[in-house]
Amino acid sequence: MQIRFKSTPGIYLVGFMGCGKTTVGRELAQILEWEFVDLDDEIERRAEISISEIFTQHGESSFREIESDALLEQIQIVAEGHTRVVALGGGTFGAKQNRKIIKQAGLSVWLNVPLEELWQRVSNATHRPLAKDRARFEALYEERLMEYMKADFSIEAKSKDSSHIAHEIIDLLPQDFDKV
Repeated sequence: MQIRFKSTPGIYLVGFMGCGKTTVGRELAQILEWEFVDLDDEIERRAEISISEIFTQHGESSFREIESDALLEQIQIVAEGHTRVVALGGGTFGAKQNRKIIKQAGLSVWLNVPLEELWQRVSNATHRPLAKDRARFEALYEERLMEYMKADFSIEAKSKDSSHIAHEIIDLLPQDFDKV
């Protein structure tokens, strides 16, 4: 597949909680000399409370609205000429309107990690409101899997270090790609 960026490039990392979007995103941004943005951090900055508190106080639908607004803000910044790698929240890519604007704005890469490994990575995390119950976690993973498959590319990210995954993503970029 030939990749051509529509304008200033943005790379959007997609995947389930615990797949390594933040860790890989930081590594990738450092190699490319781009800015890195964790969308969950942007959401907390906007809301001035943690994601767990947003879920508790306002519910998931309010969280998803804030999330879409934060994504639009990042896409606008990229459109204004600022290259960046954006680590999306686990559910961001599940919303059709989010997938559509990401598709128009840059390259989406799914960090594909098997369910069992994801559970091992996040089962003890207290800051993940959707990872408190194993059955719900598995159902949510299955629900989102088809959406993740719609990303431009998939990288098998099981048991690989972040540098290796970042270089695999760089290998997806066009041959004549310049770091901009």
